[in-house]
Amino acid sequence: MRTSVHATRSRAARAGAALVAALALSLTAACGGGSGDGDGDKGPGKSTQSRKPTVDLPKLDGESLQVAAVWTGEEQKRFGKVLEEFEKRTGAEVDLVPTGDNVATFLGSKIEGGAPPDVAMLPQVGVLKQFAEKGWLKPLDDATREQLDKNFSQGWRDLGAHEGEQYGVYFKAANKSLVWYNTTAFENAGVSEPKTWDEFLETARTISDSGVQPVSVGGADGWTLTDWFENIYLSQAGPEKYDRLARHEIKWTDPSVKEALTTLGELFGEKRLLAGGNSGALRTEFPKSVTQVFADPQAPKAAMVYEGDFVAVNIADTEAKIGEDAKVFPFPAVGDKAPVVSAGDAAVALKDGKGAHALLTFLASTDAAAIWAEQGGFISPNKELDTSAYPDEVQRDIAEALIAAGDDFRFDMSDQAPASFGGTKGEGEWKALQDFLADPEDVEGAQRELEAAAAKAYGD
Repeated sequence: MRTSVHATRSRAARAGAALVAALALSLTAACGGGSGDGDGDKGPGKSTQSRKPTVDLPKLDGESLQVAAVWTGEEQKRFGKVLEEFEKRTGAEVDLVPTGDNVATFLGSKIEGGAPPDVAMLPQVGVLKQFAEKGWLKPLDDATREQLDKNFSQGWRDLGAHEGEQYGVYFKAANKSLVWYNTTAFENAGVSEPKTWDEFLETARTISDSGVQPVSVGGADGWTLTDWFENIYLSQAGPEKYDRLARHEIKWTDPSVKEALTTLGELFGEKRLLAGGNSGALRTEFPKSVTQVFADPQAPKAAMVYEGDFVAVNIADTEAKIGEDAKVFPFPAVGDKAPVVSAGDAAVALKDGKGAHALLTFLASTDAAAIWAEQGGFISPNKELDTSAYPDEVQRDIAEALIAAGDDFRFDMSDQAPASFGGTKGEGEWKALQDFLADPEDVEGAQRELEAAAAKAYGD
């Protein structure tokens, strides 16, 4: 498989009460006490799934395919293992190319220029629907639909559909309501996992008093800030308003948005709680926000980092061991219930060739999901995947909680929005929330900026 250099990002998700309860229970068991290296744990690359193929693929000797994805670094390498298996089974040659964070812009220019990739991984359901409306996507063929119907719940199938036609296969999911922490920093400060927002802030202050910077924020990547907002808003305002704001049926100047930004400002407005302060957070890209918590497990530069299950990929670049040096707790409850926001990356065909459809069929199978699951830093929405494929108890429990939720989930709000608002670097929600991180006292100014960008993007 040929690869190109990528830009970093992984996007993610939505979940309801069933997932909240299951996740809280599983993470307490897996992460709160034990070391995570019980008999069932297996390291990355140790096969737990039978390698006997469960899906038939056509021979594609001599055919070349181009796949566009946002992943880079370790994520790129791990997805590359999936594509290598496809090459081995079919004889095709796959070229993996970068999209950068502005996925819609990159792909749109390729399509309009007459040179689209065969397959693209779309991290935003809003982009999938926009592309479907433009006629840029090819419907799934019968073989892919067969795998999809067998392996995915109706909710995940619906996310890949538009106006009754099935276009997408959600290959990778994410739980974006997790806070990862350095156990040494917590032990030295004498703190435990907080369950509420007030406890979270108090824990951060205690850690600061112990001499360690409490919270690492990857503010240079605006998408991380949308995730902070979404978790607070879902927990505080509730699922009904979350859905309405996602559809722009209520404005960003609504009092519920003011309340959520004010709450987020309790963290962003207390400079000592952020690693590097506000200016440092704005210069910190997502990968660094993780590694400065875990690069030196015994002497961390920061104690906690919020983001999804995919943080495990970045932890793998450090000396820290998940379940020992790195543990995780659910995003703290701001309102009555802790939030769970989920997301995912959908594979779509931009060309109607035999190879493109064969790759989508493969990505819809348990065969493909197991390859990345075994390497870690990956959660599959494929309900038929044997969860013993995951390399440790932490990731296994996160995956089981996602599957247990069935169709009771909510998707990442910014990923539902038009790309110009929810998915473009330096624009829309990303830019407005970076401005808010720079000046967290200006709540009303942030609301006005958010609403102006949303109204333009939604065509209001």
